[in-house]
Amino acid sequence: MNAISLWLAADEKRRNRLLTLGSFLLPILVWCLVSYVPFIWHPKVQIQEAGGVDYFTPGMLVDQDEFDDQRKQMLDQQLALPTGKPANPIYLPAPHQVAKALYTGFTTAPESRDGVWLHQSLWHSIQIIFWGFVLSSVIGVPLGILSGTYRTLARLNEPFIEFFRYLPAPAFGALAVAVLGIYDGPKIAIIVIGTFFQQVLVISNTTRKLDATLIEAARTLGTKGLRLVTRVVLPGILPDLYRDQRILLGWAWTYLIVAELIGTSSGITFYITQQARYQHFDNVFAAIVIIGVIGFGSDLILERLGRNLFPWDTSGQRK
Repeated sequence: MNAISLWLAADEKRRNRLLTLGSFLLPILVWCLVSYVPFIWHPKVQIQEAGGVDYFTPGMLVDQDEFDDQRKQMLDQQLALPTGKPANPIYLPAPHQVAKALYTGFTTAPESRDGVWLHQSLWHSIQIIFWGFVLSSVIGVPLGILSGTYRTLARLNEPFIEFFRYLPAPAFGALAVAVLGIYDGPKIAIIVIGTFFQQVLVISNTTRKLDATLIEAARTLGTKGLRLVTRVVLPGILPDLYRDQRILLGWAWTYLIVAELIGTSSGITFYITQQARYQHFDNVFAAIVIIGVIGFGSDLILERLGRNLFPWDTSGQRK
């Protein structure tokens, strides 16, 4: 029976890995079909030969209707016909173009004089995320635990926090610039505002889910005050608290782009907007992909770390 159970567990693990792999391969397959199969969706025509059309140039992208109209006019005028092949708009690069841009972004110097390297932009953004989330957690985690433990404290601060969490963090951008200057200060502040209030409510709710009998037993034995929090509540919620922080870190990434638009342009947002300005959309997609890779990769690392830190907890781990 043990051998059968092990075999079934290994088989389920292999199946889950294949499904995880498929969840990435299916969107990539759709992307490849749209990019490489002409009859699926290619609304543009890439000019190969201009023919008698004076404003056509090789490599130029034009609408299919415009190409057909010019071809008909050249036919009526008995001039050389333009030729072209189906193509996608410039804002939808093919996978191989994005892969090439991802490689050159780390190996080739920026074309413009004020350009920045992709790795420099990423490192700057990672620092913004780190400091914003650390500052948010330093206050948010203790306050959330205390609010979940003591009803009086929860009733004192949670109504205001519930109100404040509906206010969009970017709305405080101008105020943050006025107070903290135009550099990294307001960017960090936006991430703090965007995650702090959510953090308090999520963690307080997690704290309330702790088995009430544990707290009652501790109080019966004379444990109270800070000792109750550090010796009973915190160890009891630690696996769930760690999982909450992983999720909240993802929220911090969602505020990054908006935060970096405040004050001076910097980080990965500056890189994306700069590349979009010059219509280098392959570089834009490459930057977006690398953000996803870093975010997903860091979450996998944190998950593995959580398995080692809390081996008794299996409720929120990937199979």
